[in-house]
Amino acid sequence: MFGYATITITIIIITCLISVAGFSNPKIINELIFWPPVIAKRKQYYRFVTCGFVHANFMHLAFNMFTLYFFGRVMEVYYMGRLGLQHYYFLVLYIGALIVSVLPTYFKQKNNYNYRSLGASGAVCAVLFAFILLEPWQTIYIFFIPVPAIIYAVLFLVYSMYMSRKGGDYINHDAHFYGALFGIVLTIVLRPQVIDIFLNQLSHPHFDF
Repeated sequence: MFGYATITITIIIITCLISVAGFSNPKIINELIFWPPVIAKRKQYYRFVTCGFVHANFMHLAFNMFTLYFFGRVMEVYYMGRLGLQHYYFLVLYIGALIVSVLPTYFKQKNNYNYRSLGASGAVCAVLFAFILLEPWQTIYIFFIPVPAIIYAVLFLVYSMYMSRKGGDYINHDAHFYGALFGIVLTIVLRPQVIDIFLNQLSHPHFDF
């Protein structure tokens, strides 16, 4: 099943290589980080995508890549098999989420030279919430504690809103929400019958702890 998840594995490898290189070379971070006023003034639109390939630290990188590893492989296969989509649509999901998840922040912060953010969280959230749309009662483990995916989704969004108001780091917590929304909307647009799958699953709760 997972042997076909080549896009997920490729994204993880590239992200890890660039992120680790950036930990010891700040110039790499500066060139790739999401920096709204520079994008606006210098038209460096590539930063909408490259910001997802650099991370704040090893913990930030590990959390995103482990999440992508577990759920990205499943969703890549789901897109091809269960939803009958072409292989490249998973890449559209991931790259599209990188861009869309930071667009609201771009318009909000495009004149703020003090604002920067980095990380693949927006795209990872798109993958995760697309998965939750198909398997809302699937068990997700949070620090070894089993939680139904739909419950995790609610808790995650509440946490993201709290951290967004708190601020104080280079992580764009607003991107979590918009990335999640993009993952759900794109999957429904590509295959509208996903709504029926979600409602059917939601009406038959089960807990595989």
